Amino acid sequence: MRKTPTPTMSPIPKLPLSLLLLLISALLFLTASSQSDLVSELQSLQSRSKSGVIRFTDQSVSRFLTSADTPRPYSLLIFFDAAKLHEKSELHLSDLRHDFSLVAASFIANNADESSPSHSKLFFVDIEFQDSQNSFAQFGVNSLPHIRLVGPGQSPKESVQMEQGDFARLAESMSEFIESKTKLIVGPIQRPPMFSRNQIILAVMGWLVWTPFIIKKIVNGKTLLHDPRVWLSGAVFVYFFSVSGAMHNIIRKMPMFLADRNDPTKLVFFYQGSGMQLGTEGFAIGFLYTIVGLLLAFLTRVLVRVRNVNAQRIVMLVALVVSFWAVKKVVYLDNWKTGYGIHAFWPSSWN
Repeated sequence: MRKTPTPTMSPIPKLPLSLLLLLISALLFLTASSQSDLVSELQSLQSRSKSGVIRFTDQSVSRFLTSADTPRPYSLLIFFDAAKLHEKSELHLSDLRHDFSLVAASFIANNADESSPSHSKLFFVDIEFQDSQNSFAQFGVNSLPHIRLVGPGQSPKESVQMEQGDFARLAESMSEFIESKTKLIVGPIQRPPMFSRNQIILAVMGWLVWTPFIIKKIVNGKTLLHDPRVWLSGAVFVYFFSVSGAMHNIIRKMPMFLADRNDPTKLVFFYQGSGMQLGTEGFAIGFLYTIVGLLLAFLTRVLVRVRNVNAQRIVMLVALVVSFWAVKKVVYLDNWKTGYGIHAFWPSSWN
């Protein structure tokens, strides 16, 4: 009986080691070339921006973040913005966006040298809600202000969020956040000068022109500084400024009033709670304190010169009634706002 030969599988030809290394090198070169192109494109977009902040859209997020191979040779610091909410002063979005630009410009200027280890390792990006709602959803952004740092190997969900409490010092807080999370060096914040060069030159020229006239006024004693009414008005202003909490309002950038949450058509001028004070509250308390202070000054400096005793008594009585009313309003507002009551007690020796 004749045997049929069994078919045998031909062995898979093995690639030479040199060819395999060549293919791996080509793949690595293509990947590096692709990442280098992304960095070059980001640098180009950054150079077109005055502040160095790049505007991203949903397509940009896909190209430079989600579709790019990891680890990426750069990190992204993203500022989520909404132009419609800039009018809400309590969010401070405009101030945060301005300081975000300051940090971006400072980082670029301080690391302009290509030999710097931080050069082109971090790019500053902002995303507008109106144009990129999908990106907001992709990062899970539900409230503003919101800043996220996306590292070289992180996805949007793995990115690090800057906590709300870190916004207190604005640009300095952002710089510390970057340096602590990325180990990159931001460098000193380079703020623009308060006055431009042309403004300073104009001010110096005006001062030189007016100096002779000012000296003549000073010699003749006819300046505002020689008018006692100016000093009186200044003293009253300083007193009102100190007791009204105006410095607190300026430092904290407190609004004068808020919209009522239950009825947006109504305004809230007095906020119940010790954790916050509106500007109107401070001015109201300052006005009441100033009334008492002015009455006390009038009684001790003016009324004592009146020779009519009956007139003195009547004015004194009116001043006491008005002062009592003003102090009572201050105590009432403090009790309503904080919940702490103020009670008067008779001395024990009077019992």
